[in-house]
Amino acid sequence: MIISGVTERPGLLAIRAAALFDGVTETLQPDPLIIVDGVTIVAVDSAVAPPPHARVLDLPGATLLPGLIDTHMHLVFDGGADPVTSLAARAGDEDAVVTAMAAAGRTALRAGVTTVRDLGDLHHLSLRLRGRDDLPTIVASGPPITTPAGHCHFLGGEVEPSEDAVRAAVAERADHGADVVKVMASGGRMTPGTRQELSQFPPAVLRAAVDGAHRLGLPVVAHAHGTASIRESLDAGVDGLEHVTFWSADGVDEPGDLIGRMVQSGVAVGITVGNVPVPGATTSPAVRTRTPGIITNFRRLHEAGARLLVGTDAGIEITKPHDVLPFAIAQAAAVLLGPAGALRAVTSTAAAACGLGSRKGRIAPGFDADILAVDGNPLTDITALRRVQAVLARGHQVNQDVPDRDRRNG
Repeated sequence: MIISGVTERPGLLAIRAAALFDGVTETLQPDPLIIVDGVTIVAVDSAVAPPPHARVLDLPGATLLPGLIDTHMHLVFDGGADPVTSLAARAGDEDAVVTAMAAAGRTALRAGVTTVRDLGDLHHLSLRLRGRDDLPTIVASGPPITTPAGHCHFLGGEVEPSEDAVRAAVAERADHGADVVKVMASGGRMTPGTRQELSQFPPAVLRAAVDGAHRLGLPVVAHAHGTASIRESLDAGVDGLEHVTFWSADGVDEPGDLIGRMVQSGVAVGITVGNVPVPGATTSPAVRTRTPGIITNFRRLHEAGARLLVGTDAGIEITKPHDVLPFAIAQAAAVLLGPAGALRAVTSTAAAACGLGSRKGRIAPGFDADILAVDGNPLTDITALRRVQAVLARGHQVNQDVPDRDRRNG
C-alpha cells in the first residue's frame, strides 16, 4: 500500500526507520514512513510503501524523533575553560565572534539540536545568524538586560535600574528584531561581584520591563536563582523562569507557595542541566552541596504539574559544549521526568515555550521537517540520542561527516 493523502510529484523525500517518537505520545510508533516536501512534513504513516517517485532514506534500526530544542544556550561563549575571557579577547572583531558563533551552532546541529533559544549574546550578534540553512533555527534575545556591573554585564546589556531605562532597553531589543527579552533578575556565578541569592532589579522596575515587552508583543524570560527574584519575577508576570534553584547564601530555600504559583501561572520553568564528562573537570563545592536540595525542589515542581523545560546553558563552561543537550536529556530522564517526559520537554513543550508550537517539536503533517534519527530506542536506552544516524533541519540533511570528540560517545 502506498501512503495515502500524498500527491505523487518529484522532489519528495520518504524516510523509513524502525520506530518513531512524535514529540507527544508515551510510546513509539513502529515501522514509520515520513514524507517530506521541501521544508515541510506532509504525511506520516506506518507500515506503508513510499510514493513511487520519492527519494527514499532508509534508516534500519533507527528511531525518528522531532529535532531537539535547547531552550537555553549561549552561542557567543565557546564552552572552554574561561569563556568570558575568551570572548573579551575577540570582542573587538565582531566578524570573528560571528564566525565562532556559527561554528557553535553547527556543533549543536550535528547532534540533532535543530532549534536553539539563545538567551544572551553580544551586541545582538545571534540575530545575524537567523535563517541560515547550515544552522539551527535560532530564537534570539540579544544581550540580557542587567544592572551596571550586574550578571553578564560584559555582554553589553547593562542599564540603570529604573523603569524608564528598562523600557528603553526593551524597545531597543524590539527594534533589533529580538524574539524574546532576557532579564537578569538575580546575580549569577559567572560574574564576580554578583550573588545568585540577591535580586538585581527593584520589583517595580522588573514589572516595567515585562509590561514594556508585552506591549511590544515580546515574551520575557527571567534568569532567577534566589527565592526573592523568583517571587518578584512571578509578580511581574514573566513568561519564563530559568534556573529556579531557590539558591540561598548557605543552601537551598524551601519554596513555600511559589511552587503552586508557578503551576497556576503556567510559566515555563527552565531547568538548566547537562554536562559532558571531561577528565579533571569538577563541579564547584557551592553547586555540589546544593544539588540534592535543588533536585528535591525540581521534583516537587514536576509532581505539582509545572511546565518544565530542559535547557543546558551551553557554552558557559568546559563541560557544557554546544552539543551537550543529549546528556542533559539523560540527566533529566534519570532524576526527574523519565525518558518520554524528558523528550517531550525538548520537543513539543520546548517548541510551545519558544513560540514555535505550531511548526516545531512534533513529527506531524504541516510541521517543519526537523528530524533526528538515532540508533536504538531512546525510551529504553536514552544514550541512543548520542548515536546519531541522520539529522534533517527544515528539510536539509545535515552533514554528519565531521569527527566528534571521543567524549560524545562516553
